[in-house]
Amino acid sequence: MTKADPDFDEMVSSPPTQGQPIGESHELTRLDAWWGAMLATPFRRRLWYWGGPALVTLLGAVLRLYHLGDPHVLVFDETFYVKDAWSLLHLGYEANWPADPDQAFNAGQVNGYETDGSYVAHPPLGKWMIAGGLAIFGAGNSVGWRISCVVVGILAIFVIAMITRTLTKSTLLATIAGGLFAIDGHAITLSRTALLDNFVMFFCLLGFWAILLDRGQSATRLALWMKRREFGNTDWGPALWWRPWLILAGLLFGAATAVKWSGIYFLAAFAVYTLVVDAIARRNAGVTFWISGTVFKQAPTTFLLTVPIALAVYLSSWTGWFLSSRGYYRLWANEEGNAITGTFAWIPRSVQSFWHYQSSVYDFHLNEHAPHAYAANPLGWLFLARPTAFYYQGQDFGKNGCTIAGGCAEYITSIPNPLIWFAAVAAMFYLIYRLVRRREWQVGLVLMGLVAGYLPWMLYTQRTVFEFYTIVFEPYLIIGLVFVVGLLLGKRHDPPWRRLSGIRLVVVFIGLSVLLSAFFYPVWIGMQVPTLFAQLHYWVPGWR
Repeated sequence: MTKADPDFDEMVSSPPTQGQPIGESHELTRLDAWWGAMLATPFRRRLWYWGGPALVTLLGAVLRLYHLGDPHVLVFDETFYVKDAWSLLHLGYEANWPADPDQAFNAGQVNGYETDGSYVAHPPLGKWMIAGGLAIFGAGNSVGWRISCVVVGILAIFVIAMITRTLTKSTLLATIAGGLFAIDGHAITLSRTALLDNFVMFFCLLGFWAILLDRGQSATRLALWMKRREFGNTDWGPALWWRPWLILAGLLFGAATAVKWSGIYFLAAFAVYTLVVDAIARRNAGVTFWISGTVFKQAPTTFLLTVPIALAVYLSSWTGWFLSSRGYYRLWANEEGNAITGTFAWIPRSVQSFWHYQSSVYDFHLNEHAPHAYAANPLGWLFLARPTAFYYQGQDFGKNGCTIAGGCAEYITSIPNPLIWFAAVAAMFYLIYRLVRRREWQVGLVLMGLVAGYLPWMLYTQRTVFEFYTIVFEPYLIIGLVFVVGLLLGKRHDPPWRRLSGIRLVVVFIGLSVLLSAFFYPVWIGMQVPTLFAQLHYWVPGWR
């Protein structure tokens, strides 16, 4: 991403290069010398290499696990996904529940599900993952409702750090990226609530990492192929079949789609991205017909390496439905007049029923316009126009342990750390400009994550959607922000005033971010706080 990062990351004390003034800054030299001493041995360098990312991951784990079981009530859309997961675990499909079952479920009466299938708008994989926590802790324990989301949220911190280091070659920037995600309230809240979007974020993030690794590997294999064919036919170049990272990316994006259909945008976006990268690599390697070679040789290969495995993962997530006889629409094609006749009558009726179900869900998503107090137009997402409040419970003085005369509140909002978020959005706009001017591939890759996670929602500005969907592309905002942090830190041999100014600015930014997270943390996890304190977090009308 930038050569500034490794320079600051290593900070080894070394003789000045030719033409560099000696002794320009004793202060900076002492900093370099101190950091060089800290990393003077291979053991210390390995310790920092893994210890920095591990430390911020541990911090994120503490923030996400603290009082995870509170509140012991189904929060926001947990009312759907936790109960769906519990019936999946027992029946293999999502089942109906009696009217208003939440109070009984919260009280531990968790087996009130019926045997008829329930109409659900999202595939089963995310609910199966929630079911894993229920299988371990039981549905009567609210930790069991949320533990799977927490584990995924914690792992995402480490993955973001690893991706950042792969892009920047800097453990320092990797640690900063993981740390910012660890203390951000949007990431904390989505990790502590049994919704599906955290799973989509995680699978897409892993797929992004696989695409990054494939990029380097495929370029190396193409160069080797061209070297072997130096005096042979290089008109179209090869069809690269052995691309394990690309296959893994297809699997992971398929898993994201098996949680929510929005995962398919990442599959499509990075399929296009991969082909563009392949075309450029062919041109740089000297392939004569590099465009047509990409379109007619590599594109079909890439399709076969990614789409079938993604489809297989998606279909396998529905195994419980296929094996049942009472899943919603499971026997639709068996009903009189529904089965296909004529040329395609051979298609198994279970497949016909499944296709009808998927078509119905597509129509539902396309036409979902039900009003909701926290519906948020995607045009306002980047500006935090309407964050989602997941839970609010007010308590009068003397009730439920409230000792404040003005009353107390338990409040959970998914608002991000405002400083981190707005800095990341500003960095995104700068990176768009920088990509146009400098065409850095790392910047283009990060922005592609934003394209896949955000731009498709511009097609649904009239649909009922929510701002917490932004968790899917928040990691790329963070990575983009850290790219700019790397630029501010500068290089070791930059002018001392510029170097120290950048370091001070970054330290102040991180310090203020930590303080702001401490201020918002109680309303990210639903701690009982004075009502006035909760209201201090309503900075604009849309944050109520």
